[in-house]
Amino acid sequence: MVLNSHSSWYAWHGWNDRLFLVINHAGDNPVWNNAARLGTVLGDHHLLPIYLGLMLTVAMRWPKRVALRSVLVYAWANLLLFITTYAILKPWAHFPRPLSVFGPQWVHVLGEPKFTHSFPSGHAGFASVLATTLALSSPRPLGMVFAGFAIWVAWSRIAVGAHFPADVVGGLVLGALCALLAHALSRFWIRGGKSV
Repeated sequence: MVLNSHSSWYAWHGWNDRLFLVINHAGDNPVWNNAARLGTVLGDHHLLPIYLGLMLTVAMRWPKRVALRSVLVYAWANLLLFITTYAILKPWAHFPRPLSVFGPQWVHVLGEPKFTHSFPSGHAGFASVLATTLALSSPRPLGMVFAGFAIWVAWSRIAVGAHFPADVVGGLVLGALCALLAHALSRFWIRGGKSV
């Protein structure tokens, strides 16, 4: 069953739909459902003030663990992500969500049903900004933990029935690009070109 008729870059020749159904239907038990719900909650952009506050606190108390520059990069990367996701890409793409494509009988929905503006996933982008920002200033093993967090959030959006795989991949890539761009630009924001 291939119902998503958008461009091949998005539909992946039908694999976007198929992968969604496989992942979305892979589990329906308390552990699976709670892991999906928690991933979605932790990837919600409404948590930005909390994550920003925690990063700033750690940067002020333990500057060798999180540089103050990383807090600035994180804030600006989220601004870039918000503009590109919610002001440009979601209105431009206006792709339907899985619930609109398949109907409620085919989608395992956890949480609030969503029907429009599927691409890209804001949750995946938000988690990717956090993971990329922290990975840029952390040792490699810790960077892998942050990458795992972003992948967990991305998976959760498919598991709760809110997004197609192409949406979360798009969100992950966009979030990483926003963080990398903010990181590159941060040398111009820091007075005298010195990182803090």
